[in-house]
Amino acid sequence: MFSLSKSNFSPIRPTLPPVRPTLSPVRCGIRELRQRIHTVQTTQKITEAMKLVAAARVRRAQEAVVNGRPFSSNLAAMLNDITQRLKYDDVSTPLTDARPVKTVALVVFTGDRGLCGGFNKWVIKKAVTRIEELKKLNLGCVVISVGKKGNSFFTHNCEKKYPFVKVDSFIEIGGFPTAKEAQVIADDVFSLFVSEEVDKVELVYSRFVSLVRFEPVVQTLLPLGEVYDVKDDVFRLSSKEGKLAVERDVVRLRKEGEVFSPLMEFEQDPVLILDAMLPLYLNSQILRGLQESLASELAARMGAMASATDNAVELSKRLSVEYNRERQAKITGELLEIVAGAEALTPIDI
Repeated sequence: MFSLSKSNFSPIRPTLPPVRPTLSPVRCGIRELRQRIHTVQTTQKITEAMKLVAAARVRRAQEAVVNGRPFSSNLAAMLNDITQRLKYDDVSTPLTDARPVKTVALVVFTGDRGLCGGFNKWVIKKAVTRIEELKKLNLGCVVISVGKKGNSFFTHNCEKKYPFVKVDSFIEIGGFPTAKEAQVIADDVFSLFVSEEVDKVELVYSRFVSLVRFEPVVQTLLPLGEVYDVKDDVFRLSSKEGKLAVERDVVRLRKEGEVFSPLMEFEQDPVLILDAMLPLYLNSQILRGLQESLASELAARMGAMASATDNAVELSKRLSVEYNRERQAKITGELLEIVAGAEALTPIDI
């Protein structure tokens, strides 16, 4: 006989549809709803305008990044090749001498304003991670902060959380960076390295990859080392038929394994050549970091404002639906009161 035991009986459980999270209803009066709708629509106009401004500025910043990368990368590759060839010729300059590292200088590039998503947070987090690594290696750290957000962070946290970190200077860059602003940072870095207050200099900035991607990186500036940039994927922002569009392009900075000819000769003293070109190298690398950081900040702000605009549109629709429901309920209630009053005034026939 068939018995309903645990071994041969398994209840059939109905498959329920996945539960979707529902938005909490808006509970307030008609007047408050009207004010909230007006406020949200005003905010939407502001975020839309900020998105368009950021989109216009990011195009110019991206062009500066794309045009500056080949020069800075090829200049660094050439200087690196020259120093490698002169390594065994007893030729040295202050900026190429590698000495035992006791103190590292970090040049941290952040933005001057917020409303750009997690851009500043990610760069500061990268710098803090590097500071923690230096602490574990028992190395000193000197910070050169560029940007208001980084200045605010290091001002309030270095003395409390990182007392071993020395802040050398706070620098603010307004607008699009130029070689003049980069030279101010380069002079500070040069004095710290030549006076042997620091033995290594690193740049911490956000590398611009595309309009939706930017990577915080740590790049060695001094002493002069290897350069790894060979090619770069560029996503250009353009407009087609009145709409924003993104075009992908590959820019090759130099060929794989490309080096200078071993028959290269110097018409002047190599030390004089290096002394003349190394300040240009410092300026170009720092200017590149500033340009990459600004392009990443503007791209992050454009994305953040686009998300804020979409959220404002969705919230405005929800509030409008709730406003119409409340208004309809109020009108229905008033009609019922009028009908009830009219029926109360009608004489009753006996």
